[in-house]
Amino acid sequence: MRLLHTSDWHLGRTLHGLDLLDHQATALDQIVEIAEAESADAVLVSGDVFDRAIPPVEAVRLLEQTLRRLTEHATVIVTSGNHDSAARLGYGSSLFPDRLHVVTRAERTGHPIELEDQHGPVIVYPFPYLDPDGCRHTLATGDEPLARSHEAVCTAAMRRVWEDIDAREARGMRTVVMAHAFVVGGIPPDTSESERDIRVGGVDSVPSAVFDGASYVALGHLHGPQEPKAQDGATRLRYSGSPLRFSFSEAEQEKSVTVVELDASGVAEIRPIPIAQPRPMARITGTLDEILTDPDFAAHEEAWAQVTITDAARPPQMRERVAHRFPHLLEIRHAPPASTIGTSTGVANPRKTDPLHVMRDFVEHVTGQPATDTELTCLQTSHDAVLVGERED
Repeated sequence: MRLLHTSDWHLGRTLHGLDLLDHQATALDQIVEIAEAESADAVLVSGDVFDRAIPPVEAVRLLEQTLRRLTEHATVIVTSGNHDSAARLGYGSSLFPDRLHVVTRAERTGHPIELEDQHGPVIVYPFPYLDPDGCRHTLATGDEPLARSHEAVCTAAMRRVWEDIDAREARGMRTVVMAHAFVVGGIPPDTSESERDIRVGGVDSVPSAVFDGASYVALGHLHGPQEPKAQDGATRLRYSGSPLRFSFSEAEQEKSVTVVELDASGVAEIRPIPIAQPRPMARITGTLDEILTDPDFAAHEEAWAQVTITDAARPPQMRERVAHRFPHLLEIRHAPPASTIGTSTGVANPRKTDPLHVMRDFVEHVTGQPATDTELTCLQTSHDAVLVGERED
């Protein structure tokens, strides 16, 4: 059996104000083409279909079109992630065609979708994102709620899986689990700035051993493709990663979908297939003169760029000048050499601190040089005008 594993589409997301929907449509076109070219038996989408709970109408239409196209080639199984509204994503799921399964309710955990090939059945257990606060009663076996942690709710979900398998007398059968969680095992995970923090009680991770015994665990949540190490040696866990780069922390990540080949005994092969990106991404740091003239930066002139200017004083018209060389500039920062501004360990008392001193320090912190007499006069005049207005009110 051939599975196509993807996740974290984040439809409707923007990148520093840039609308990505057209680029997301192109990436999903590639996924549909891969599903057809690979003759995938099933497509697994492991959560974060949308970027927010109430997605733009255009994003909803794009999902509808993509799922319709995918179901022309394969069975499609979709789960909700922590960015999705489970109720909205799952609305009408009971009316969907037989080849489309959208799983968004924790109550469905332990109820599989059965596939079959020449070697027999493959049982897929889709987990929606299991929020500990929302699931600790739903997944508990008695009146006592589960511990308030991701590990506890995922362990309870896997308990339901094994109870179902035992009821089928199917131990040893090829089993696939879909989960949207921060799973750790063996090596430190490759995380991204664009992944929403899911910590509960200060802990966000689930040990990979929770999933021991499954043939393949199709993970979502982390945007870089990677494989947490399983404890039992037979289980394969993998994050397919997002199809597009969603932050500059992902600039070096190679985006892909994952093809999983199952033979009679389990996972025979895992192959990433690249997804072409709309543009490269580049992080560039230097003085303004270096940014504008250094030939080493020429390779990044057509990239989506994040530029950090290191001049001691904030250069005038900084963005406009940098954008002339890097027309696809998305973010610019001024990071002067370290100063002592704002390093005090004390807490300012606004009743004892001259507001002009606060404004003066702020100007020096932002520009990297002391405020001029003209700037101080302007700040004082503005502050006095505000006080007059407050007294008149």
